Amino acid sequence: MYYIVGLGNPGKEYELSRHNAGRIGLEDFLKKNVGVKIGEMPIDKKLNARVSDCEISGEKARIIFPETFMNKSGNSLKPLIGKIVKKKKGENLIVIHDDIDLPLGTLKISFGKSSGGHKGVESIVKNIKTKDFIRIRAGISPSTPSGKIKKPDIKKNIDFITGDFKPKELQILKTESKKITSAIEIILKEGIQKAMNLHN
Repeated sequence: MYYIVGLGNPGKEYELSRHNAGRIGLEDFLKKNVGVKIGEMPIDKKLNARVSDCEISGEKARIIFPETFMNKSGNSLKPLIGKIVKKKKGENLIVIHDDIDLPLGTLKISFGKSSGGHKGVESIVKNIKTKDFIRIRAGISPSTPSGKIKKPDIKKNIDFITGDFKPKELQILKTESKKITSAIEIILKEGIQKAMNLHN
């Protein structure tokens, strides 16, 4: 069983915020493979998360959207620590989240890396006691036509990540979400190395 987690803040007011890029990307996968939206998923009270199961090429997966705020994301995974960490050493946990260090429209897949200051990832590491899990990092920063990233001033980081995507950015986000769906499917079908070769 794979556990696939889309990080973000719950609630309509945060639906299109940059901090919700991971949640948005995983919803694209959910719509394609399960045929439902986040709001149609049942809430698992034990996990305090919206949960749905699916199967891709014979691999079972549980899709999880924490109903906590970003910096408490790990609380939803703590009850699963035995299933995640002890059996496959985190290789069956896939976490999708926003990354201010990557340009919008791009993603990067990693395993066992530090949180990079991302509060949602920090919460997960703290709760499951390991950083050894798969991460799909979704870029949210603007870039120049040549692809050079234009990160916001560090003092404005919070306003930037909690702010909504602009209409033009949403079009790029759609492409990024399709890449996330592809990355998840490849990880489930062919493994992380294949997905990294194609998407990194």
